[in-house]
Amino acid sequence: MIKTKLMLAAGVVSLLCAGPTVAHEPAAYAAVVAEGSRPDADKARDAARKPAEMLAFANVHPGEVVVELLPGGGYFTRLLSKAVSPTGKVFAVVTAQQDTPEKPAGVRAIAAAPGYANVSVLVADFQTMAPPQKADLVWTSQNYHDLHLTRLNLDVAKVNKAVFDALKPGGRYVIVDHAAPAGTAVDAANTVHRIDPAVVRKEVEAAGFIFVAESDVLRNPADDYAKSVFDPALRGHTDQFVLKFRKPG
Repeated sequence: MIKTKLMLAAGVVSLLCAGPTVAHEPAAYAAVVAEGSRPDADKARDAARKPAEMLAFANVHPGEVVVELLPGGGYFTRLLSKAVSPTGKVFAVVTAQQDTPEKPAGVRAIAAAPGYANVSVLVADFQTMAPPQKADLVWTSQNYHDLHLTRLNLDVAKVNKAVFDALKPGGRYVIVDHAAPAGTAVDAANTVHRIDPAVVRKEVEAAGFIFVAESDVLRNPADDYAKSVFDPALRGHTDQFVLKFRKPG
């Protein structure tokens, strides 16, 4: 028994010393989150966003190709970059409107930073995007509802078809977003910036995906669904759903 415990302890120490490159082990996900190059502002959000649990749910591991839709400030871009290791690749997809010479997308600074050479910015129309490599994972966090914004005038069915085509057979599609009550119309994206998870599942499955699992690690039943996710009383503490789908094959 003592010998077994010593062997297990040695294994954990060896894994941690190896750095955040074996991201299919729980200890390595924690190492990715603890990685020193992440800014303090990102670390301050970890308690609410639970990144280690998110990476584990998505089953991110070294050498994978990840497409991240709407990376925003790059909170998950940095994490995904370290989780796939230098042998992997992260394509951060933004629109031309989000990336201009006058105001480049914030994720460009990450792609240019030391230690993030595996991150590339891809400027594309979400309805027709075609990453240079087929992906193992397409990831989007807190942004799927934006596809329904009236001002973007997107065909969400075409976006999900583009995601389907961007993935390898068996590839995963993981969506994290702010929850709206069952039956909420999609135009709630314009006001409270939420979406009914049942609507997301219906739209994604219509593109040919197979539903795999849902995580409740970010659920918060105390949320006030009538308020915008940007309300100071709620921001960072909304009820969020996490869905995982798979491309057949």
